[in-house]
Amino acid sequence: MKIKVFLGLMFLIFSMFLYVSDTTAEYEPYTQLSLPEGAKTRLSKGWVREIAYSPDSMLLAVASSIGIWIYDAQTGEERNLLTGHLGPVNSVVFSPDGKTLASGSRDKTVRLWDVSTGNPIRTLTEHLGPVSSVAFSPDGKILASGSKDKTVRLWDVNTGNPMRTLTVPTTSPVYIYSVAFSPDGKTLASGSDDKTIRLWNVSTGNLIRTLTGHADVVWRMAFSPDGKTLASGSRDRTIRLWDVNTGNPIRTLLIGYTDTDAVLSMAFSPDGKTLASGSRDRTIRYGKTLASGNFDHTIRLWDVNTNHPTRTLTGHTDVVLSVAFSPDGKTLASGSGDKTIRLWDVDTGNLIRTLTGHGGVVWSVSFSPDGKTLASGSYKEIRLRDVSTGTALRILTTDAVKSVAFSPDGQTLASGGFGNNGTRLWDVSTGNLLHGLSSTGIQSVSFNSDGKTLASGSYQEIHLWDVSTGNPIRTLTGHGDVVWSVAFSPDGKTLASGSGDKTIRLWDANTGHPIRTLTGHTHPIRTLTGYTRAVWSVAFSPDGKTLASGSGDTAIRLWDVNTGNLVRTLTGHTNAVYSVAFSPDGQTLASGSGDNTIRLWDVSTGTPIRTLIGHTDAVWSVSFSPDSGTLSSGSIDGTILLWTLTRAD
Repeated sequence: MKIKVFLGLMFLIFSMFLYVSDTTAEYEPYTQLSLPEGAKTRLSKGWVREIAYSPDSMLLAVASSIGIWIYDAQTGEERNLLTGHLGPVNSVVFSPDGKTLASGSRDKTVRLWDVSTGNPIRTLTEHLGPVSSVAFSPDGKILASGSKDKTVRLWDVNTGNPMRTLTVPTTSPVYIYSVAFSPDGKTLASGSDDKTIRLWNVSTGNLIRTLTGHADVVWRMAFSPDGKTLASGSRDRTIRLWDVNTGNPIRTLLIGYTDTDAVLSMAFSPDGKTLASGSRDRTIRYGKTLASGNFDHTIRLWDVNTNHPTRTLTGHTDVVLSVAFSPDGKTLASGSGDKTIRLWDVDTGNLIRTLTGHGGVVWSVSFSPDGKTLASGSYKEIRLRDVSTGTALRILTTDAVKSVAFSPDGQTLASGGFGNNGTRLWDVSTGNLLHGLSSTGIQSVSFNSDGKTLASGSYQEIHLWDVSTGNPIRTLTGHGDVVWSVAFSPDGKTLASGSGDKTIRLWDANTGHPIRTLTGHTHPIRTLTGYTRAVWSVAFSPDGKTLASGSGDTAIRLWDVNTGNLVRTLTGHTNAVYSVAFSPDGQTLASGSGDNTIRLWDVSTGTPIRTLIGHTDAVWSVSFSPDSGTLSSGSIDGTILLWTLTRAD
């Protein structure tokens, strides 16, 4: 039962960041835009949250997990990346005159940006929870923001001063998912997780009425251009149309598929005749024409009055997170979990252009032994990239990937993840699958020094495999919880494992017998998955004498491998340490943490050398190049950063 619950939770985490592979892309200038200090390359653009057109239809702003991407809407060229938020950007909107951009983030702030320069104007900091939605009033003088702190706040755009706070009158916390101004600017609508929509008087802040009828969270809303109708989309799989003056329901649009999920985004066309909505079931829906798609990866156009399909749009291969009409009504933009943004001709339904490069969570990164190739593991794909150019060399499609590792000769890549045959061996030169090893829920994989044996860690067990045949050698048992990390010593004689049971175990790799158990990670702190004292990562020093471990207690511990004694404890991170790695020269230890930072440590003294700041979410994996000159980091923010390490580091 425990393993079923655990796997279910992990699947939910993965499903939030779904995306699938596309064709190999060339090196693009975006890899150099707005890099943090010390980083030389960014791979991937982070995952998409929301899309907005500028009033003149010339620019497209994309709220992502790492910042705000500005595209030329006509050519698809990346114009800029606006960074500064310390968390994923949930919402973005242009002011009516197109000069200012507003953004709301999980970091609890709202930011205003100068569109012409990309410079920040000011940061609004009154919210006590993540900001999920922002909206300008029609005259551009007021900005509304909705937050998990159960408030809607109104701001004076010119000064940045708060005007008033609209508080939901409930005793339990209410997450405000969406805010929208009526076209005359007199009414503000807010949608929340208590299944309701509230209409507010903007001038007084008074609640006008509450609209009820949805059976689940209200994700998105949109006023018709004439202000008479409000559309709302919910996790209850419906779109509802409301009479704004009376609050009465006009019509409920039932999507019609039993496998349909939440309506995540919606927008009226400028002429008010068409309503577009995006759904978690990989769909875009239109109404008056309703567009829907299902698991055949299509988008269908439907007449709302008859529910008959009128057209099918094909292209997206995963969840549609956001839709937006261009102000002239000719183009529809859609952002998807398939890591693309697509532009569609509204009249014909034809695909105009696909913008690529956005992705999902990066769970693992690993350099090839020659340092020329970087492998990364994510949901349903492994990417092999040329380190010098960032070019994707090959994309391997598989199940959710939590760990990747190259064999010592660089010819084989191992991956560990979920699904049947969770441990897989790949031919690096061809991308062909060599062996699918019968195991699931794999969190970590590691080759021994001669490349003949592979270890994989899963729930309470470690499996050893014969690399040449794919056959199991033995299973090591003893841990009382998930085995998050496994690592062979440089001589291949010892295997280390870190587990959710708070312990590190050392095993005789030849016999499978336990050598000793290391304990000491304590003082729990809340982590991403709730495993507060789990040992997330273990790594041997190049000489094999020292073992490093990173834990949910925020500490890194260095152990004497021969005696099992604790050598020292490294402190400084403020959240769980998910990954540790020694540099090949043995002088430096890198650690990646849930506090979104990477720290470099002097191995001989245990003193901190440097903190690398640039990711906007937890750093799940770190890996050194063979020459110790480059560090790669993979994050939940959907990007990989390559950092240049100088001799001083």
